[in-house]
Amino acid sequence: MPLACHNGIGLRLWSLHPQYLDARGLTALWREGLLAQAALRGETAGYRRHPQLIRFRAHPSPVACIAAYLQAVHDESAARGYRFDAAKIAAERSRGRLDVQRGQLEFEWRHLLSKLKTRDPERHAAQSAAAAIRPHPLFRVVPGGIADWERGGAAAGVLAPRTAALEQADDI
Repeated sequence: MPLACHNGIGLRLWSLHPQYLDARGLTALWREGLLAQAALRGETAGYRRHPQLIRFRAHPSPVACIAAYLQAVHDESAARGYRFDAAKIAAERSRGRLDVQRGQLEFEWRHLLSKLKTRDPERHAAQSAAAAIRPHPLFRVVPGGIADWERGGAAAGVLAPRTAALEQADDI
């Protein structure tokens, strides 16, 4: 049986820049990224078909792609003085970028703000004032709505109520 992570919907590999995450969120992202790397390497039975991995699997070198993702998470952790073990990241790194649709980024932003509102009110207030939303360094923002993989599986039950509102906002 797969482990449930902190957000109750399973794996969350944020498209948002890791700078926006609180300590709990950044630590969870590191753990979940390492789990995703293990799944992409075929080293774990859990999460191998998780929808969050679709975009990484689409890359010509999925393990190198998740390693580049994890490197940016590690860089943010180091900037904060955390000591995540970089030796756990696969040696191969992708130099390419993945696309993330603007609607997906905005959807994740709203989801993160809802988490921070209760978990870290000070960070919530600071993030709410952000003028622009930066993506994770691996991603390039392109036009579009919420990713199809976001709507399926366990995430649908928890996140679907916000989906319609974001799609309407995305059309404005």
